[in-house]
Amino acid sequence: MLDSAHPTPAQITVPSRPYPLTLTLTQTALLVIDMQNDFCTPGGWADRKGSDISQTQRPIQPLQTVLTALRSTPVTIIHTREGHRPDLSDCPPHKLARSQHQNAEIGSEGVLGRLLTRGSKSHDFVEALQPLAGEIVLDKPGKGAFVATDLDLILRQRGIRQLLLAGVTTECCVHTTLRTANDLGYECVLLEDCCASFVPDFHRVTVEMTQKIFGWVTDSHQLMKALTGL
Repeated sequence: MLDSAHPTPAQITVPSRPYPLTLTLTQTALLVIDMQNDFCTPGGWADRKGSDISQTQRPIQPLQTVLTALRSTPVTIIHTREGHRPDLSDCPPHKLARSQHQNAEIGSEGVLGRLLTRGSKSHDFVEALQPLAGEIVLDKPGKGAFVATDLDLILRQRGIRQLLLAGVTTECCVHTTLRTANDLGYECVLLEDCCASFVPDFHRVTVEMTQKIFGWVTDSHQLMKALTGL
């Protein structure tokens, strides 16, 4: 067990709820989940179906801060995108039907290209959070980042056992990924101000569930303070 009172140079102790957690940076990954035009930008899929994208734009600035800091550490950085093959062969019929009822049909043409379709600008990351060369980009067809992907294999090959989770939406793709990771044995830390939901109450309840059941909760400010010691 890690000694949080005496972290090594490769470790930081992060103030968090329900109690502080020591992270070994070489064994830690940041998952930036679905910070895409489809969920955060006017004309994307979420905007098309009437969601409040001003909410999902909130994590952009704190995530920029976190990424800048972690890029100078051994932490592995992984960006995920939700979307489907151009022929929609990996899109479940019920998901496609629901999107049709929401007037935002997956695969249809939007102002940024085909909605939730790989290869379109709509599907790509927001400009402010584009991955750097060498950072891992993981495309996924569903909500959880472990389903129909090689995420678990990537993490285990790199010796990762602790995850920082950020992105959108808190209660959906972020929390689905977090709960699966918890079951797989990873220690999960939710960066509260680096996540958001279209419905603020969903965000609040997910944060409460996480700190009580599934992991730890902190924010970018506490993480930056912990990194200062490096």
